[in-house]
Amino acid sequence: MYKAVIKNKNAVYYFLGGAVSHIGDILSGLAFLFLAFRMTDSSMHTTIVAIAETMPYLLFGLFGGALADHINRRNMMVIIDLIRLIILTIIIFLYLQDGLTFPYLLAGSFLLQCCGCFFNPAHRAVLPEIIPEEELPNANSTWDTIQRSASLIGPVLAAWLIASADIIYFFVIDAASYAISALCLSRLPAMAPTDKEVGLSIASLYRSLFDFFKWIRKKPTLVHLFITTFFVVFFNTWVWQVGILLAFEEITENGEPWYNAIQIVFGIGATIISILIPLLINRLDMKKYVLGCVIWGAGICIIGLAYKEPFFFVGAILISIGLPLSSLTRVYLIQTHVPKLMLGRAFSSNAVLLYASNTLSLALYASFLSFLSIRSLILISGASILVIVCFYTLYMLFRNKPGV
Repeated sequence: MYKAVIKNKNAVYYFLGGAVSHIGDILSGLAFLFLAFRMTDSSMHTTIVAIAETMPYLLFGLFGGALADHINRRNMMVIIDLIRLIILTIIIFLYLQDGLTFPYLLAGSFLLQCCGCFFNPAHRAVLPEIIPEEELPNANSTWDTIQRSASLIGPVLAAWLIASADIIYFFVIDAASYAISALCLSRLPAMAPTDKEVGLSIASLYRSLFDFFKWIRKKPTLVHLFITTFFVVFFNTWVWQVGILLAFEEITENGEPWYNAIQIVFGIGATIISILIPLLINRLDMKKYVLGCVIWGAGICIIGLAYKEPFFFVGAILISIGLPLSSLTRVYLIQTHVPKLMLGRAFSSNAVLLYASNTLSLALYASFLSFLSIRSLILISGASILVIVCFYTLYMLFRNKPGV
């Protein structure tokens, strides 16, 4: 089933450039955090750098999607890759000249993520342009597998670089990855703007966003998809990024190795599932999305209920099944239910919702810890996902018109 995708030379360029740059992104993201802590020895300053990596998507994410629908997406991506290459070159130069201060580091991190706000929706929106609709599930699975494999390769490569080389090589590799990405993307066919509106201005971008939100209000399936995703991600983010680490620290003598191990188990499981989904499932629809969320929430519940090391890994395996199933289904539904001229805005809106959900989750759960235990928060989170999914299922059963 993957042969048609692999034989498509445009898809090969797309995946090759994306794979290399994704590994580079992981390395530079780690390098910004490591350097921030080394420079300041402050968890607060390190957290500020982490926030600088999410705030651009909340500020500019929607405009990135609107712009991707107004101009040539291929040229836009190539230009952004070259801009990111320049930013990293400046950071490397400042580091070698002992002129890289914390404000410069913070600015570099922020600017790179600003570039991502405009690059990512265009990159996602390009795939339906170069892949026939019947091959999209296979192509989405391929891209998801590449991303998850890169998420495993990146930390392993980072561990080797930390042990054997200077941290500047994190940035050097990322800079090289953007050059390779730009070269690969430049080989894609020219893509005319999908939005034919004459003249590009701030007003036209606002207008296009208004038009998109006005259009999507009449598409209940997409509205339900976005709302459900927001809440499911909200209840998952703190658990997976912070809660499980704190739980291991609470029940074991050394939580970091356990946490790293569960991340590896999840990464391997999610990669395998991403490969198998197109082979085992013929049609991705809201039922599959709901099923993925149920498995996802059940995995978190098991961790909270049992609260013992072996069951953490059982829960992680279930999450590694449910999360990619729901994620790939969501992407496919957006690709097939949103007109191509609006895909940039659709994916940027999805990204903004995810980043808003992540930021809100981390902020609120930090306050919840003052009066709730880690185990309680994990259990409440898993149960909440199941409740949300059950509520949506009941709503779909009793509504007059069936969902898609």
